[in-house]
Amino acid sequence: MARFTRAGGHLTILTVAAHMPPLFTDAVHRQTVSEGRKAHALVGAHESIWLDKPAVFLNDIPTSAFNKLILDAINDVKPQVLLIPYYDRHVDHRIIFDAAMVASRPVGSGKGIRIVAAYETLSETHWNAPHLEPNFTPNWVVDITDTLDIKLQAMACYESQVHPFPEPRSLEALRALALFRGSQAGFAFGEAFHIIRMTAAPEKFGGL
Repeated sequence: MARFTRAGGHLTILTVAAHMPPLFTDAVHRQTVSEGRKAHALVGAHESIWLDKPAVFLNDIPTSAFNKLILDAINDVKPQVLLIPYYDRHVDHRIIFDAAMVASRPVGSGKGIRIVAAYETLSETHWNAPHLEPNFTPNWVVDITDTLDIKLQAMACYESQVHPFPEPRSLEALRALALFRGSQAGFAFGEAFHIIRMTAAPEKFGGL
């Protein structure tokens, strides 16, 4: 995200689920939103949208109504690049993934989306049951060597969510993952995605 905004891109961050009642207190909700706003500012977000739906209770929302929430956001923003959670262990990620796949179909506003890609999440994506559930296999690695410090600073903003190493949701683990992904693609540090659909013109990539 930081690399994208540094290059002049317009970044909108959609936060669907929130740490709020019934599992969390209003105070926790306010804290995590404040942490999120600080992180969003660091990566250069131009707009932050908060749907404030209770975390882990997204499946209580009728599918048609939830799909409409995501579709409405896409219709409003009209993104050319859509990054969505990978279909991993977190139940909210799965529900958001399904809704985003419906909303990003190449009709209406979805026709303007040039890349749909799923990202990996520390403490969630790699806890799937091998072979019984989908494994994250990236086919797109972005060089974030020049913006790694911003990535780590943004993660550090989530003081209530970051844990000490060797917990997976730690700054050390995040840096290690970036080092590993970068080494897979010839970069010092990388960020990996799985491209679901790409219709960007070949000439956009500087030739064949």
